Amino acid sequence: MNKSTNINNLNPENFEWKLVQNEMKSKLGLDIYESWLKKITFVDEFNNYLLLSVPTRFIRDWITSRYLDQILQIIRLYKKDIIRIEFKIDDQDTLQKTNEVIKKPLERNENVSFIKDSYLQYNRIDPNKRFDNFIIGTSNKLAYEASLKVSENTSHYNPLYIYGGVGMGKTHLLNSIGLELKDNNKVMFISAERFMYQFVKSIKANDMVKFKEYFRNTDILLIDDIQFISGKEAMQEEFFHTFNALLDKGSQIIVSADRAPNKLSRIQDRIKSRFSGGLVVDIQKPDLELRKKIVEKKTEELNSLYADQLQVSKDIQDFISKEISASIRELVGAINRVVSFSRIYNKAPNLSETKVILKDLLNLAENKVTIDLIQTIVCKFFKISKNEMLSSRRSRYLVRPRQTAIYLTKILTSKSLPEIGREFSNRDHTTIIHSVKTIEKIKEKDPEMVDNINKLKNQILYNNKDNEI
Repeated sequence: MNKSTNINNLNPENFEWKLVQNEMKSKLGLDIYESWLKKITFVDEFNNYLLLSVPTRFIRDWITSRYLDQILQIIRLYKKDIIRIEFKIDDQDTLQKTNEVIKKPLERNENVSFIKDSYLQYNRIDPNKRFDNFIIGTSNKLAYEASLKVSENTSHYNPLYIYGGVGMGKTHLLNSIGLELKDNNKVMFISAERFMYQFVKSIKANDMVKFKEYFRNTDILLIDDIQFISGKEAMQEEFFHTFNALLDKGSQIIVSADRAPNKLSRIQDRIKSRFSGGLVVDIQKPDLELRKKIVEKKTEELNSLYADQLQVSKDIQDFISKEISASIRELVGAINRVVSFSRIYNKAPNLSETKVILKDLLNLAENKVTIDLIQTIVCKFFKISKNEMLSSRRSRYLVRPRQTAIYLTKILTSKSLPEIGREFSNRDHTTIIHSVKTIEKIKEKDPEMVDNINKLKNQILYNNKDNEI
């Protein structure tokens, strides 16, 4: 591939997405590309991030959890300014409706308002995020009740300010409010980042009058992730006046953020004061009872979608509920991973395999994996010394442990083949490749090897004192 191709100015007209596709195919392999990455479509570039689309929510979650960092690295080969990627769900029905909205002039009686010729359509209200499928627990009940109250009686709490950590359900609640109110009100649901994008775009086009008209002529304004206006003084000024104009005309404002109003940094005091003047509610980390409800509900949904596939066992559900406590989004991601494993390998993962699948999510005592640790544990398992493992001797009782240690190093660390070779007495990278392939072949035929690998993974990753090793 010719990396000198001039694509310094990424945009829909001249961005050669095929170059990125070819690079993904080369670096991540044809199987992964054909199964997952081929389904990604380039949409547009915004400042320092790319908007890409995929056909389904499941594909988005899988790509995000497994390949996002590598895809970003590949894209940055061509545009170093890109620091993140956003995905939209864009099945054919949605795409057709979106195109119709873009082509259709904005009418006065439209209830959900968007700026023409923009990608605000990406932020359209999601019909799948409703009050009736929001799972309630002690950590989020107050935020749920306040949101429900606002949807029944607008301006009862104005503004309503919901804050909490990433993946706690803030966007779900804002979306639910929009769904309840959109039939009888003009609703605008937008992220703070999109608000900023439209603001800058309007300034460049010398069209601030239209910007003010769009954002002030609404009954319900829902703004997600307001913390992103931090430090943007000109935009904060416009937001402040828009905020006041909407309050004066009796419009309802609902805002979400990742922290309380008084904790917002580099945001004008008068804006923080306005936020604090309404109802401020938080969503805390989900407790065990809520996590169990969420895992059970998500598992039921996936079971209904893939009724012919293997089911997630109750033991695995309980394990995920207990160990993953950071956010609701991570819980859902964990279930998706386990179900994907079952579908791809046509087998239900055992507990040890589940720990490996979810190793970056688990709330277990972290144990930094090093090559030295792997070598030490493998030597102890096979009852040989480290000097014997690293020697040039090719006795069978030494070769298999050495190959096992190399295989585990390859799959459990991010070390390159030459780096691994250096740690195993300066062996050539072809020797490392041969060792990995040898263990993979043995695993296909030898259940005992599979069991040994699983036990070793468990010990290396989690330093489990009760392990059978």
